[in-house]
Parts: sequence; structure tokens; C-alpha cells
Amino acid sequence: MDILAELEWRGLYADSTDRDALAQRLAAGPLTLYCGFDPTADSLHVGNLVPLFALRRFQLAGHHPIALAGGATGMVGDPSGKSDERNLQTPGQVVHNIAAIKTQLTKFLDFDTPQNPARLVNNADWTAPMTFLEFLRDVGKFITVNSMVAKDSVRSRMEDRSTGISFTEFSYMLLQGYDFYHLRKTLHCELQVGATDQWGNITVGTELTRKKLGATVWGLVFPLLTKADGSKYGKTATGTVWLDPQKTSPYRFYQFFVNADDADVIKLLKTLTFLSRDEITALESELKANPGARAAQKALAREMTTLVHGADALAAALKASEILFGGSLDGVTETIFNDVVGEVPTKELERAKLDGAPIADLVVHAGLDPSKGAARKSLEAGGVYLNNVRVDHTRAVTPADLLFGKHLLLRKGKRTYAVLTAR
Repeated sequence: MDILAELEWRGLYADSTDRDALAQRLAAGPLTLYCGFDPTADSLHVGNLVPLFALRRFQLAGHHPIALAGGATGMVGDPSGKSDERNLQTPGQVVHNIAAIKTQLTKFLDFDTPQNPARLVNNADWTAPMTFLEFLRDVGKFITVNSMVAKDSVRSRMEDRSTGISFTEFSYMLLQGYDFYHLRKTLHCELQVGATDQWGNITVGTELTRKKLGATVWGLVFPLLTKADGSKYGKTATGTVWLDPQKTSPYRFYQFFVNADDADVIKLLKTLTFLSRDEITALESELKANPGARAAQKALAREMTTLVHGADALAAALKASEILFGGSLDGVTETIFNDVVGEVPTKELERAKLDGAPIADLVVHAGLDPSKGAARKSLEAGGVYLNNVRVDHTRAVTPADLLFGKHLLLRKGKRTYAVLTAR
């Protein structure tokens, strides 16, 4: 299957400039393509994975990918998809964010293969040395204001009189267009890819390159990653799902995908994973036959956690997930346990009151039962667990029961958990 057909099957093709000519060029042999990533934070997020994995798909197909870190464009801010003006970042913030993002980019692209190694560039390297007058003469002269205000990203902001758009953000598309021109001139880059909200910026680059170099280049865009209800994918009630494990732990990352809706999961398997058509088709059939098994969601979560965080992190995430299903705590690390603690009610208790405390007292303090009488009945019925081991009413807590010297995991019934932490 050629790369365009692969993208179309996966739902990753929204539009391109002169599709037939692009298909012919791709069929003629490997080309160089790029995608830009602005350092708006010190981590990429789930929404960045579609274009990032697209570069990887092209590389696997034999093409030459360039990942562009936006050291220059990140200082300005892309108005695409934004209803309000971005807050400008300091040069120090941009430098810090780029360093963090570069590390993440290198995890997903092969920079060492001798056949078609990926390259990493920073647009500040060629933009920063230019003077303002040089930019106006060498870039601004070739793009009309008429075409710029016709772009969706600009027109929508101009129509909102309460916010408008600054000249700074208005100029963003010229900077991105110059990137494409520069990469075509210096690295023979012929294709830029991005989400549909980048279409206006990409076409500025194709026009600028044609006018200044007389060369043909192409743009290709993917649909934005959205849920079945149209909302943006990659957000939770607590915020963005980041690729940095310090911002979103592998356990929570895994849980985000394992909880995908049935209406979204097959699309996500196609757009985000590298599973084959046969594998995804089999999972789709299984989803229809037995949706309660959630085999598609589990496959999605396994693939994504392994791709982003590695096999060891997946194993840890699975271990953490088992804890809330009554799994053994043997071999659980404090990091894994802390992830679980964040998912269940947690209360503190003075350490002196924990040592030797009857289990019934702790069940009440944790809020699992309203009174000692009720707690005793639960214990006598065999429905109370300490650190996922069933206990009876005669049991008292000892220092050896404290996980990592400070935690007790209490459970009533199959799924009602609480954590007591010594203070």
C-alpha cells in the first residue's frame, strides 16, 4: 500500500495541494518532508502525536523526515485554531521548551538509520539573523495582504471585534512560509505536513517557494484529532494529556486510552498506532461482538503507552491498574502506588493512632463504613481487605502493614477503596 492510500485508510488524509501531482512525486521515489512543532510548553501532548507519527509513517515508507522545532515561530505564536491572542513567551522559556521537546522528538524518529535518517532543525537558526527590513523585502513582498486575510485563522479573529488579531500573530504565516522556502532551498524539502488548522500557513509556504524559487512543493494536512462528539481529543477533566511522564504519569496515560469510548477507539487505533489493517479489523470485529471486554481499548492503551513511554512503563502501568482490581501488591514500587493513591479517597491519620489500631476503627476513619458496628459486620462477612488481603475483625494494624512505611490500602467489597496515610 502506498503512503497516500495508507493515510486515507487510517483517516489521516484531509486535503493536499494538487493530490495527483503529489501522488506521482511520491511514486517516483523518496522525498524530504517536514512538520513543525512550536515550543508552547516544555512537553508535547497527545494532540501532537498525529503529525509526529505521520513523520514516522513517511520515514518507514522510505522518505526523509525533518522535525522542525519552532525557536522563532514559538516567540510569535500561531493564531490558528485560537480565539484569543497567545501570551508571549520569554526567550528563556522558549529555549527551555525547545530542549525538552527535542528530547521527545528523538524518541519517535530514527536519526541513526543510514538509509533515510531523520533531521532536527530549529527555525531560529535562519530567522533570527534576518533584519526586519530584509524580512519585509525578501518575504513580505511576495505574499499579498488580500490572501492573508482570506485565511480562516485570520478571518475568524478579525470578525471578532472584541479580540481581533495583532500584527505579530498576523505575521506568523509569513514566518512559517519562509521556513518551507528555506528548507526547500537548503535541504530540498518538497512536502510540509500538519493538521487542517495549518492549511493556511502551509499554502503561504507553497506560494512563497513557487514565487522565489520557481519550485513546486506540496502541502498535506490531517484531520484534527477529535472525539465522536466533535470535542478536541487529548484533554481530561484535569487538563492536557502530556507525553512527559512527570506531567502525565504512564499509569494515567494508560488509563486515558483504556477509557476511550467505543465510538472513538477504532479511529484512534487507525490514527495513532502502527497496528496493521488486519490487526485493527480483528479488534473492530471483537468490539462489535463483545464490547464489554474492551479488547480494542486495551490494545490501544498498550500500544500507545509502549510507543510513548516504553515496555517497562507499560508493565508498571498494568501493575498499577491491577491494584484497583484486587491485584497483589508484591513488587509494587512507591511510584506506582502513588499513581494509584491519586485515584482513590485518601485521608491522613497520626502515626501513633495507626500502630495497633483495630481494623474496624480504620474502616470507619477511611469512610468505608459509617460506624464501628457496621464495620464489624463487614469484617465478619469477609468483605474488608487490607493491602488487598482479606482480614477479619480480630486483625490489628502493625508497622509491617504500612506500605513504604506510611500507607494503608483499605478495600470494602470489590471496588470501594480508600488510603490512609500516616502523618
